[in-house]
Amino acid sequence: MCPSRHPLSLSPPAWQAVRRAQQVANFTLKVEVECSSLQEALEAAEAGADLVLLDNFRPEELHPTAEALKARFPRVGVEASGGITLGNLPQFCGPHVDVISLGMLTQAAPALDFSLKLFAEGATPAPHARRS
Repeated sequence: MCPSRHPLSLSPPAWQAVRRAQQVANFTLKVEVECSSLQEALEAAEAGADLVLLDNFRPEELHPTAEALKARFPRVGVEASGGITLGNLPQFCGPHVDVISLGMLTQAAPALDFSLKLFAEGATPAPHARRS
């Protein structure tokens, strides 16, 4: 992915950034470009991006942008991200949005503390105090 803050996407036009990413990626990898406007999304799609990430769009901006993008580039995947929660998720669902990312699913999850101890076959684990 070429996020909007990534050095690859800051100076060169979108087509150059996409071409560079395609050169280093093998054929099984997709190139995704983060966009903050319809114009950027169209440029990324024109450049050959496989996916366009529409980041921090309000639903009323997202749907017309995704529709316009799909009208010209029907095979480009559209991902919505930024500010999406379980509570407002239905507002972001639509016929032109292929993927929705919810960072809050992992960012809000409580941490799980666990460890894994491996012992050689036949070895006896050393006694230790249990923590509670």
